[in-house]
Amino acid sequence: MRYETGVCTWTFGDLSLKEIFQRVSALGFDGVELHGDLQSFTPAYVRSLMDEHNLKVFSLTPDNVDIVHSDSVIRNKAMDYYRQLIDFAAELGNPVVSCHGDVGRVKALTSQEQEEALLVENVQILADYAADRNIRLVFEVLNRYESHLINRAGQAKALLKAVGRQNLGVLLDAYHMNIEEPSLAKAIKTTDNQLGLFHIADSNREGIGYGHTDFKAVFAALDDIGYRGPVIMETTARGPNPFTPVKGNAYLQQLEQFLQASLGYIRTLSPLSIH
Repeated sequence: MRYETGVCTWTFGDLSLKEIFQRVSALGFDGVELHGDLQSFTPAYVRSLMDEHNLKVFSLTPDNVDIVHSDSVIRNKAMDYYRQLIDFAAELGNPVVSCHGDVGRVKALTSQEQEEALLVENVQILADYAADRNIRLVFEVLNRYESHLINRAGQAKALLKAVGRQNLGVLLDAYHMNIEEPSLAKAIKTTDNQLGLFHIADSNREGIGYGHTDFKAVFAALDDIGYRGPVIMETTARGPNPFTPVKGNAYLQQLEQFLQASLGYIRTLSPLSIH
C-alpha cells in the first residue's frame, strides 16, 4: 500500500486550472486539492479535467474569508462563501472541505474570547450544513504568523470537542507544525482518528529533504494512528511573501523540483515498513 498524493492548486499561482491538472498528472500525483476560487470554474468543468487527466479532487481549500469578523456583513458574506464551497463539493463528488480563519489576521478585532466563541458557533453551523450534503469538514491548524485562532493540534482537539459534530476533523500541516509543535509526531498522535487531512512541506515550506523536518517520524506517526487519507503537497518556491506562491520568473521550475523530490520520498514509504 502507498499513500495517495495530491498537490494544492494554489501553489501553481496564476496558471489556468487546465494547465495545473496537466502538470500535476505529468509529475505522477494522484490528485489535487482545489483552491476554492468559485468564480473561475464549475463542478462540471473540474470533473472533465479529472476524467481527462485521471486525477482525483481530494479536498477543497477556501479562499481567504473571515467567519469571526466583528462586522456582521463581512462575517455573513464569509459564511455564504463556505456554503457555496460545500455545495460545490457536493456537486463534485464529496471531497473534504477545509476551513480556517482569515489568513494573515493575527489578532482579535474585539477580544480573543469573543472570536473563539464565534468560531465555535459558526463552525457548528457549517458542519451541520455540510452534514446535510454528506460532506466532511476539516479545520486547518495554522501557525501564529498566519492566524490567531487555532495554532496547535491540542487547540484543534478542543475546538472539535466544543463544536461537537461527527463530520468535523482536523487538518494538520507539517510546515505549520514545525513552527508551533514541540513534536510533530506527538501532535499527529494527539489528533488520532480525528485527523482528516494532512499537508506536507518541509520546515522552510520547500520540498521534503530541503529542510530539517524528520519525515520518518512524521510518517511513522501517521502509520501509528492508522491514517489512510491523502498526503497533500503545499510547498512553494523560495522567495519573500508567504502569502503568494509566485516567487519570480523561475518559480514553477523550482516548485516542480520540490514536488518531484517529495513524491520520490513518499513513494519509497510503506505505512507498515517505515519504523
